[in-house]
Amino acid sequence: MKKETIKTFSLEEITDKHIGKRGTAKREAFEQELRLDLLGEAIRQARKERNLTQEELGKLVGVQKSQISKLENSLTDARFDTIIKVFKALNAKVNFNVELLSQNVKIA
Repeated sequence: MKKETIKTFSLEEITDKHIGKRGTAKREAFEQELRLDLLGEAIRQARKERNLTQEELGKLVGVQKSQISKLENSLTDARFDTIIKVFKALNAKVNFNVELLSQNVKIA
């Protein structure tokens, strides 16, 4: 009896094949969308841990409930200051990672 082997692929290999390699426009758009989804989920989890409704969080931030819903569902490109206000209202620490992509910076 011949033993059958199963070929496995890493997430990176699958993403490269079906979305595109890092640095391509399609891959960058995919990565950006993924980051927005993670941000929305982080807002939702923090809000629920604080036992707040979307409406209550909206009042703390100074926006409508619908804006909180859109943030949580990644349906909007929120302003940076709004996102900071949301996490401040949730008394949550926020960390940002900045990655320099190239050294071809031109100063006029």
